[in-house]
Amino acid sequence: MTRRIDILGAGLSGLSAATILSREGYDVHVYEIRADSGARFDGDFQGIENWTSDTDFFDEMREWGFDPEEFKATPFNIIDLIHPDDVITQPSTDKPAFRVVERGTDSHCIDQGFKRMAQAAGATIHYETRKALEECDIIAAGPKESSAIAFGEIFHTDHPNHVSFQLNDKLAPGAYSYLIIIDGIGLICTCLWRQQKKSSRYLNETIAWYEEHYELNRRPIKRVGGKGDFSLPDRYIHEGRYYVGEAGGLQDFMWGFGMRYAITSGVLAAHSIMERCDYEKEIRGRLVPLVRASAINRFLMNRVSNRGFKMVATHWVRDEKRHGDGLHFMKWVYQPGIFRRALWPVVKFAMLRRKQLKDGRMVSRMPFRKSLSRDVWEPSARAIEIGEEWKSIQRGGGQTSFAENEG
Repeated sequence: MTRRIDILGAGLSGLSAATILSREGYDVHVYEIRADSGARFDGDFQGIENWTSDTDFFDEMREWGFDPEEFKATPFNIIDLIHPDDVITQPSTDKPAFRVVERGTDSHCIDQGFKRMAQAAGATIHYETRKALEECDIIAAGPKESSAIAFGEIFHTDHPNHVSFQLNDKLAPGAYSYLIIIDGIGLICTCLWRQQKKSSRYLNETIAWYEEHYELNRRPIKRVGGKGDFSLPDRYIHEGRYYVGEAGGLQDFMWGFGMRYAITSGVLAAHSIMERCDYEKEIRGRLVPLVRASAINRFLMNRVSNRGFKMVATHWVRDEKRHGDGLHFMKWVYQPGIFRRALWPVVKFAMLRRKQLKDGRMVSRMPFRKSLSRDVWEPSARAIEIGEEWKSIQRGGGQTSFAENEG
């Protein structure tokens, strides 16, 4: 008799598991509350990192039987690193440091690519369908709470393909902002690791900064937003259910590069069901050390302002000169190491809070931090203009996926 597997959530982790299990002959059913895979996103760009392993992640995906040609991915081996004092340096490497993909429901988006692979393998996906958690074998649902939020604007531009990453405690309190341009479409995004009122003012100020420093000829399309929930569960298998991706807290606490963790955890859950590995052991050996290292980095970054951000950027530049490769610094940042392992008990006590979830799991969760006095400042004249321009665009039908006072 063919064994049936029920999966809650048709995101990357759930679809990864569904594809592998379906190919092995399992009767796989995936349940998604939204109308389509990628519907929680709104055409925004995200990056798949290539520094937490010496193996190129696309090669690893091919070994698992996935076809990266099913979705559009643009590789980058150089970025503009923007220091908090507006100095711009360009770390680079000989191979893809990361690949930018689009999230959403268009055919070229990574979500749709994984949907097609799961369906081709024989999985049945039930959209706009609720399924009780207790009835599922794999839990791949998205975030329920907020530890951080991101706001962005998607726009038309004449600027060539480009990525900028900016450390600036004013524009992105406790976090970072970025500019991504792919084939005439740009995204400017600011991430907030501290709660703020009228959070869109940070996006307006960030847009004003990028307009001043890059020739964008920006023509807004829509504004997007999202949240991240960062937590570490005590167990990754609970009452017989496998928790993967964001549902399992398998997320990058530092800079939000979680897609690699999501896909990997889906694959490992499938392999465990097929009795090819021990999911709990594999997750703790392969992913948990990376998650902890990113949490420790976040703890350290939470306690610095632009002065500390400048030190990080300067060290990155020096590290590249020393090793001849800008990717070396990112590999070092995510290495667990003796120093980070020694810091972990302090970080866990100071930054994470114990909480029992509705499904009975105990997690150590990172709450959304409160704002600081330095987060209060007067917006620039150009930022005010950008805010008014967007209100006018909204009145003409421009869409936004987050509320003005969100966060």
